[in-house]
Amino acid sequence: MIYREAGDFHTSYREDNQTFPIRFDRYRYYAVLAIAFVVIPFFINDYWANALLLPFLIYSIAAIGLNILTGYCGQVSLGTGGFMAVGAYACYKLMTAFPEVSMFIHVILAGGITAGVGMLFGLPSLRIKGFYLAVATLAAQFFLVWLFNRVPWFYNYSASGQISAPERTVFGIAVTGPNTESWATYLFCLIFLVASALIARNLTRGTLGRTWMAIRDMDIAAEIIGVNPLRAKLTAFGISSFFVGVSGALFFAVYLGAVEVGEAFGIQKSFLILFMVIIGGLGSIFGSFAGAAFLVLLPVLLKVVGADMLGWPTDIVAHFQLIIVGAMIVLFLVLEPHGLAQLWRVAKEKLRLWPFPH
Repeated sequence: MIYREAGDFHTSYREDNQTFPIRFDRYRYYAVLAIAFVVIPFFINDYWANALLLPFLIYSIAAIGLNILTGYCGQVSLGTGGFMAVGAYACYKLMTAFPEVSMFIHVILAGGITAGVGMLFGLPSLRIKGFYLAVATLAAQFFLVWLFNRVPWFYNYSASGQISAPERTVFGIAVTGPNTESWATYLFCLIFLVASALIARNLTRGTLGRTWMAIRDMDIAAEIIGVNPLRAKLTAFGISSFFVGVSGALFFAVYLGAVEVGEAFGIQKSFLILFMVIIGGLGSIFGSFAGAAFLVLLPVLLKVVGADMLGWPTDIVAHFQLIIVGAMIVLFLVLEPHGLAQLWRVAKEKLRLWPFPH
């Protein structure tokens, strides 16, 4: 009954085109931001940060990046893990080479470097598409992992082959290294997630986003009406890789602290991000959040219910996780290709019309 736009008048085009045209949606958005920035930091602990919140924030940024490329531009990519590795190793080299520079700058520059690499590997999309493009990005995944494993310069000639994040502070508060506080790392990642979501939302609603969707829906027709496929596809690869690189830098420096590229950024990571986008909803920023939340919460929920409450062995719980994720992907692809985001839109529409029949 409170979710109505009756009496919510718009007197300008700017009001009519805002991200949340219904006043209730805007208030809910502000409330969520207030809780995220003001309330949660006072109650967060290491378990909630490491098990739920940090993975959700970081994977959401990666899912937004892949959704721009696959959901909005229609370019299938299986190299997300490799591009996350580019962001991680770029951040590591910047942190060790320029220790006096702010950590915010390191993460942003790591995203910029990843954007350049993504555009380079996006060049084949000008000639191939579909399955062949997926194979090309899969080759990029294996090549990048091999490169970071075989060239000692990337891990500063460490004998172990691992990279470890040195301690860096923001306003005197450690956000990387062994002496971090959970609330500080949470807020650091949250700032990047909110900024990424706002940038992606505005890009997808503007001229650039419309060119991406034109290429996705019918690339030949889009080119006939004046859309430049070179610019559209390369910008999609570049911006998508930027977000993925930022998530890789945060995943390495803030969340894990030390990584080995084959274990942290293997092909499983690429499929995990792709599953988040499929389950959450292709072509939806909210779907990126929903898919990341689902796949981050699922293992924790199964552990609590299966291992802790029912006493099942951990390997059985892990198999159940694979079964549930696989079943969800098949069901969404067959019954609801737009994922959880579409279910949320339908629920909101029914709430608008309740108690009247649809």
